[in-house]
Amino acid sequence: MAREFKMPDLGEGIHEAEVLAVLVSIGQEVNEGDPILEVETDKAAVEIPSPYTGTIEKILVKPGDTVKVNDVLMTFSNGEEAVTPEKAAPAEKSEEAGISEEEKPAEKREEHPRTEAAARRTEGPVPASPATRRLARELGVDLRAITPTGPAGLVTADDVRAFAKKSEKPEEKVEPTAEKAAPEQPVSIAVPPLPDFTKWGPVDRIPVRSIRKATARQMTIAWAQIPHVHSQNMVDMTELEAFRQKHKSEIEAKGGKLTVTVFALKAVATALKTYLNFNATLDTEAGEIIIKNYFHIGVAVNTEEGLIVPVIRDVDRKSITELAIEFNDLVQRTRDRKATLEEMQGGTFTITNVGPMGGGFFEPIINYPQVAILGMGSSRMQPVVRERGDKGLEIVPRLMMPIDLTIDHRVLDGADAMRFMKVLMDVLEDPDALLMNMI
Repeated sequence: MAREFKMPDLGEGIHEAEVLAVLVSIGQEVNEGDPILEVETDKAAVEIPSPYTGTIEKILVKPGDTVKVNDVLMTFSNGEEAVTPEKAAPAEKSEEAGISEEEKPAEKREEHPRTEAAARRTEGPVPASPATRRLARELGVDLRAITPTGPAGLVTADDVRAFAKKSEKPEEKVEPTAEKAAPEQPVSIAVPPLPDFTKWGPVDRIPVRSIRKATARQMTIAWAQIPHVHSQNMVDMTELEAFRQKHKSEIEAKGGKLTVTVFALKAVATALKTYLNFNATLDTEAGEIIIKNYFHIGVAVNTEEGLIVPVIRDVDRKSITELAIEFNDLVQRTRDRKATLEEMQGGTFTITNVGPMGGGFFEPIINYPQVAILGMGSSRMQPVVRERGDKGLEIVPRLMMPIDLTIDHRVLDGADAMRFMKVLMDVLEDPDALLMNMI
């Protein structure tokens, strides 16, 4: 009987992908875990592994197709009959005893009650390596109940261990509460239909796909949900630029690139540790502000397909040299679409720098669900008036960079922005202060 392979859930907020390449052909023998498709999501290009060992019978997609989660991608000619929503999921056999899950005692099966994740994943086998499956059996864990973190929806051994550990904790009793009144429906404004532009001349229609579609969706959510407030200033980068020129060759010799963004990463981490309310998310449903005690900073990278925001993790724990090497590598892999989904997730703050393209002041939109974003422009030599001690004022040429700090006014106020920006300016204007003030 044929077995269907459906588009797996690729992770956080990803509902569809574009097929880049079909890596197998009809009649080809594949093993479980072999890559069979390459797809592009709004975050990264990923390979999807085969969940079966068998023979490809049909291939139902081709490069350029947009597929959604649970769409049938291909079928295998050998193996059990393809599972449909009306049929129960096939039981996994125990290697030790040869006993199916259904044949095990009821009390054993209920050790790890099925979660919402399990309810969503009742069709077809769960993508996981043989070693992971063996570990799951040893710990008595149902793979279908686990939310995967591996590429292309692959359940990893760490996922199994984390789920088993979590299941050991006793469930908290929830006291019954009075039914809440249904929330009022928000007022919405219908978008008027577009005119027929062909009445005035020829047009072309370009499909909105992958990154551009994700950007449109993300920016619409951010602009609709977050009241944006902007604070702008000019940073004197003269001393830092001299420091950068002095050390950039030794960093390049180690495989890194000492850019202004690298210093900005460290400056932002210092400011975030000083003012944790910028490293937050507003949970409107719970009425709480979630403060994150880790500092993973995303940086907007311009690619041929559009802006992508890879994330540098634990910026506060890394040196300038380490950041210069890691960031350079991540930028190159992002532009080549080789960065992983995991490297696009988990950011707590975002930096966007239009300086390399000659941009000046601009007002970036916050990367929802974060509460702030830093925009940086191009540094230019400008005349600056400053004090000369007892000798009055002087006009001197200085390298000045425009910056914009955008905040979510539901969580942060203008005074918060001024304090945060002062830390940024202090450490960027003085390389010694950057080193001395790193927390």
